[in-house]
Amino acid sequence: MLETTVEAISGTSIAKQLGVSRQVIVQDIALLRASNENILSTPRGYLLFRQSDGKITRRFRVFHSSEQIEQELNLIVDKGARVMDVIVEHPVYGEIRGTLPLASRRDVQDFIKRIQAQQGTPLLEISNGVHIHTVEADNLQILEEVEQDLRHAGILYE
Repeated sequence: MLETTVEAISGTSIAKQLGVSRQVIVQDIALLRASNENILSTPRGYLLFRQSDGKITRRFRVFHSSEQIEQELNLIVDKGARVMDVIVEHPVYGEIRGTLPLASRRDVQDFIKRIQAQQGTPLLEISNGVHIHTVEADNLQILEEVEQDLRHAGILYE
């Protein structure tokens, strides 16, 4: 199922389609990951991570407040790039990574709504606003434009 879709599929949905419990799906996903399948857990469900042919990635270290999350993410997706994740450094746990397959303003709005609905704490609050995003794009020019826009907005951490 994961190989045939580009959208995340919830564990509950997979379980219903296969006639098993969600716990069976959780265990099977763990087994697939142990066999080197790159399956991401997102707030929307499971997603098979594929490095798309011809796509390039770059990591951007950024710094901003929680109030600027939407601005930052929209700057990236407006250029046609995709925000793959957010990474923060924790003094005890080390690197903490959250998957964010965001490719449009709608994805960004949905993400912001989920944070607000769950009264969640954005990861950037763990690291006083400093964090890293892995960004994927079709070409280097898009990534350079993303960098320029983040710098112009005062969000790029330099």
